[in-house]
Amino acid sequence: MTVTKTQFPIDLSAYKPLVLNPANATLTLEQRESLKTNIQLCRDAIVFFTATGAARGVGGHTGGPYDTVPEVIILDALFRAASDQFVPIFFDEAGHRVATQYLMAALHGDLPSEQLLHYREAHSGLPGHPELGLTPGVKFSSGRLGHVWPYVNGVAIANPGKVLFCLGSDGSQQEGNDAEAARLAVAQHLNVKLIIDDNDVTIAGHPSKYLPGFTVAKTLEGHGLKVLEGDGEDLDDLYRRICEAVTTPGPIAIINKRPMCPGIKGLEGSTHGHDVISVELAIQYLESRQQTAAVEYIKSIQKPKQTYTFLGSSNKWDANRNVFGDAVVGVLSRISEAERKQNIRVIDSDLEGSCGLKKIHDAYPEIFISSGIMERGNFSAAAGFGMEPGKQGIFATFSAFLEMCISEITMARLNYSNVLCHFSHAGIDDMADNTCHFGLNNMFADNGLDDGYETRLYFPSDVNQMKACVEAVFFDPGLRFIFSTRSKVPNILDKNGNDLFGSDYRFVPGKDEVIREGTQGYIISFGEALYRALDAVERLQQEGLDVGLINKPTLNVIDEEMMVKIGNAPFALVVESFNRRTGLGSRFGSWLLERGFTPKYAHLGTHKEGCGGLWEQFPHQGIDPVSIINKVKDLVK
Repeated sequence: MTVTKTQFPIDLSAYKPLVLNPANATLTLEQRESLKTNIQLCRDAIVFFTATGAARGVGGHTGGPYDTVPEVIILDALFRAASDQFVPIFFDEAGHRVATQYLMAALHGDLPSEQLLHYREAHSGLPGHPELGLTPGVKFSSGRLGHVWPYVNGVAIANPGKVLFCLGSDGSQQEGNDAEAARLAVAQHLNVKLIIDDNDVTIAGHPSKYLPGFTVAKTLEGHGLKVLEGDGEDLDDLYRRICEAVTTPGPIAIINKRPMCPGIKGLEGSTHGHDVISVELAIQYLESRQQTAAVEYIKSIQKPKQTYTFLGSSNKWDANRNVFGDAVVGVLSRISEAERKQNIRVIDSDLEGSCGLKKIHDAYPEIFISSGIMERGNFSAAAGFGMEPGKQGIFATFSAFLEMCISEITMARLNYSNVLCHFSHAGIDDMADNTCHFGLNNMFADNGLDDGYETRLYFPSDVNQMKACVEAVFFDPGLRFIFSTRSKVPNILDKNGNDLFGSDYRFVPGKDEVIREGTQGYIISFGEALYRALDAVERLQQEGLDVGLINKPTLNVIDEEMMVKIGNAPFALVVESFNRRTGLGSRFGSWLLERGFTPKYAHLGTHKEGCGGLWEQFPHQGIDPVSIINKVKDLVK
């Protein structure tokens, strides 16, 4: 963990620990004023230290933790009054509200307040989602959105007689997990109290617009929960409703209506409040609050930069996740409007801006469906649309959520569906959200049988190859998964310094590609690991080690001709950012042995919890160029 001696510029010792008895649902004047003071202090602190993430370029989330401060401060006071009555953990379904967990850990003395200055920084122990065992004072791991309520049900079963709280949101309530959790909580009369921030904002829009008819209150009432709905910014009413929930047995939902980021000029009610506050708006807010020292600290932050120069790739970098959308638009532009409407449908899961789908939405809104945070159902809808020959469903989300769709992928395969899937944020690069958002188990998508409906997994290495890949596979039947990273990647160059995947390049599904020839062995790589492996090869060749590099952009098809080439080499080293247990390397060695090849074999991949930050994740896992070089030298001894 990063240690700092710099003083936290907002005086958290001004926090006044309160003790509130839920049997008395009316606040005294003194209690109300203390709550207001604590709420404002905590909101100022959250704006400040999340803004340090914006200033450093590691991002983060401000709106969610800022919004829910009133209920968290009330819970803190209740826990102090009678901790034995509660399981005193601020369980939260929205992992991106991690700033809440860090702030409360600091207020409770588990974490030095100065540590908050390193929010989401590499090796700081403060990643973008809470991780149990990593950060002092953090008492649970949130995982991905909408996974905590079912878990809390189990905690409630293990703690009969105690009250449990689960902070939720209108976004997390869209996940199917919560519908299942609601049914169990009601059936077993579990003493779980949900506190739901219902601000009508998710990443890509407003649920009231893209899911008309959906309301959190009516949905939960339909499951049988008692619902207490009110204004989340009305302290007296909020406290009264929380007290009623505590003193009433069984599952209850406290739904708090409020705009996103109340009181923050430029963000209130905006979808932009979901993400980290901009430095400019943070400074404006903190100046209005006379937090001069906090403003000066933010202004002093220097954004760290990746200073390593990669050999073999250009200085032109771009994001494959966005280029996917450009490439699809290019294909669709050659189709008539009538054909597009009849045969193509794009279904988003609230991540259109992160997965390149916004490019399609803007160009062809008539074929675009803005949907909610419902990855399983949305994937199946895309597959159902693509059930008929000639029809094409297009679906995209983060690679971390691929694991949530495995059964639906099988269902699509059994029904011979045609789906073009884009799973962005694959691997670990630039993943300050850390371990729960790593896209590690993408090979799980290839879970069919040898004689089953065709499934293909593709991971282009730069924007030129991404465009060529989309062009080549767009109209293919079956399930096609195209992966991309959160990070930008450089163009891969040939030995003469030209774009390797330039205008004359054509992507051939199932074919591996020689990036550099070598006589002493081959590195096999793909995606964002390829340019790092290429740098290692270039440097090794400068040292006199004639090592080659193979790109494997089709991950689950064996190129028999290339296997002969690799199998007859002195060594084979697979380098990837996927899970060492489930990635390409976990099966590549078997492919070689099955064909009678026995080169020295090794495999580098992601194998431990993340370290936060951005590019720092690669050296942390030992898959950066220096680590690759060292491994090759071990193999050629």
